[in-house]
Amino acid sequence: MSKQQSLPVRLLRGFAMFWWDFLVGDTPELFIAVLVIIGVVALLSVVGHFNAAAVIVLPLLAVSALAISVRRAQRSSQRK
Repeated sequence: MSKQQSLPVRLLRGFAMFWWDFLVGDTPELFIAVLVIIGVVALLSVVGHFNAAAVIVLPLLAVSALAISVRRAQRSSQRK
């Protein structure tokens, strides 16, 4: 006999799984990169008051993270 979950638990689990799939999806390294980029920019602008540096660092880090992700995807597709 399998134990079924209650409706609130199933709804909460479904909601959490949706957000996990929406935010993390197939590439968890991009999710981690986004969190790191937001943290670095927040530290630069709040702690150091380097707003101009934060404006420059944000796109550089974002493009770097995307380039690394694309390179990893290319390597994995070539192995198959």
